Amino acid sequence: MEITTKIQDVSENFGFNTPIEAPIVEKLPEELQVFVPEKETAYQFDFAITRAILAGFTHNKRVLIQGLHGTGKSSHIEQVAAQLGWPMVRINLDGHVSRIDLVGRDAILLKDGKQVTEFKEGMLPWAMQQGIALVLDEYDAGRPDVMFVLQRLLEAHGKLTLTEEKRIISPSATFRLFATANTIGLGDASGMYHGTNPINQGQMDRWNIVAQLDYLDEAHESAIIRARVPEFVSGAHKEALAPMIAMASLTRAGFKGGDISTVMSPRTVLAWAQNIEIFGDVEEAFRLSFLNRCDEAERPIIAEYYQRCFGTELKEASAANLAA
Repeated sequence: MEITTKIQDVSENFGFNTPIEAPIVEKLPEELQVFVPEKETAYQFDFAITRAILAGFTHNKRVLIQGLHGTGKSSHIEQVAAQLGWPMVRINLDGHVSRIDLVGRDAILLKDGKQVTEFKEGMLPWAMQQGIALVLDEYDAGRPDVMFVLQRLLEAHGKLTLTEEKRIISPSATFRLFATANTIGLGDASGMYHGTNPINQGQMDRWNIVAQLDYLDEAHESAIIRARVPEFVSGAHKEALAPMIAMASLTRAGFKGGDISTVMSPRTVLAWAQNIEIFGDVEEAFRLSFLNRCDEAERPIIAEYYQRCFGTELKEASAANLAA
């Protein structure tokens, strides 16, 4: 049994007024159902990024999403797949993933009391034949030998040659390929993303769609916190939400301006709200969620941001006290 899809208007799935058509999975093999991501009912979709991802699903285009950490690159792809009912697998190209891991290897097995050598397919040939969506996270951290395995796969209807098996694998009609990266393939000049590499520009040219995702605006970020931490927004510290979002915005502006080297992502704000519920104190939760991992020389700037947002001074303490 293969995956079958039907093109239909999916605008309601993503909360958009503009009609958008995309393939919804109608039939799915039972063994692949476990790979369909769970829907997050409170997820906030970015219109432009969602359209780019849907174009990848609809027209079988290779889509690369670039953005700073915590902007929701992978989760956007994951939640689009969830709305479409499309199975997907994420692979983190963390520098330890090798060509063998992706393509496969010869394995020694025991059959009928004898040792035999048998080729075990890796994730790439499996995903291509199953027809799922494959997401390559941390794409700009991949090793060169791994990146060149992907070269032909990035072409339209790209095939994979298994030299060990003298076999060429053609992708299923429902196979899709996505990637996420913190940099745009030119390396990291800021020093913030250690371990990332420049990407061969011939390979970058093979990505049909390259989208950039920035942090959400304050209204959308506030909506996420309200939906994800309802006990916080209905509790004693609910008035802190607006200054918390403003604080995050100031750190992002300061980061882009070169004033500070650590930025508050939406993930950090979410952790801050959750820690307020745990510790019952906005400032203590702020220290534990963000301040303690900031450069000590930059903490006066962050304390100034805090004072501007909350109208109170952030208590000064030694590094030892902060870590305690």
